[in-house]
Amino acid sequence: MAVLAKSIAVLKKELLSEFRTRYAISAILLFVLTTITMIVFATSGDVLSSEVAAGVLWIVMFFGAMTGLSKSFVSEEERGTSLYLKLVAGSSAIYFGKLIFNIILSISLNVVAVFLFFLFIGNIEITNAWIFILSILMGSLAIASATTIISALIAKANSKNALFPVLSFPIILPVIILGIQTTVQSFTGADFSEARKDFQLLFSYSGLMILASYFLFDFVWKE
Repeated sequence: MAVLAKSIAVLKKELLSEFRTRYAISAILLFVLTTITMIVFATSGDVLSSEVAAGVLWIVMFFGAMTGLSKSFVSEEERGTSLYLKLVAGSSAIYFGKLIFNIILSISLNVVAVFLFFLFIGNIEITNAWIFILSILMGSLAIASATTIISALIAKANSKNALFPVLSFPIILPVIILGIQTTVQSFTGADFSEARKDFQLLFSYSGLMILASYFLFDFVWKE
């Protein structure tokens, strides 16, 4: 229960800090809006195929994550608060507090990205809404589970901004591929049974990433 209480305290700190600075929210929303605007002008209103639309959407979501999710641990080093956080909360509480914050941030901003995507590119129809919703939610969970530990790894590095996407891309690539596949299936009206295997892989990826990060985080955080 002590770990849970401390995790919630870390989560509250992250939420209050983000609401004060709005760094991640502003950066990701600006990137998403700019990217989608360029896509609209590039396509000139042409109807995108299901594969292209799904690919573009997940590219926007991936680079949006690269813009904002790196700050979960980097900000502690930049503000000089990492030592204080280590003293008042254990490694497990810090990890889970940061993880939950990243999951909330990832889901929230991806929902906004999806809304803007369909607002400006309105020629795509979702045939199976449940597959689409699960694709976005489980993809957001998988991305957050991977970027949380990567953010901790690069927090003390000199080239944080360059290192984060370089390390993240090969790790998150399976998530992008599975996300595109399930999103295409939601556009083409596939049955849920056809997407079940991909969702199982996404769920397994998130579970394994969280479990591995939990055991490795203590060593990473103490470095």
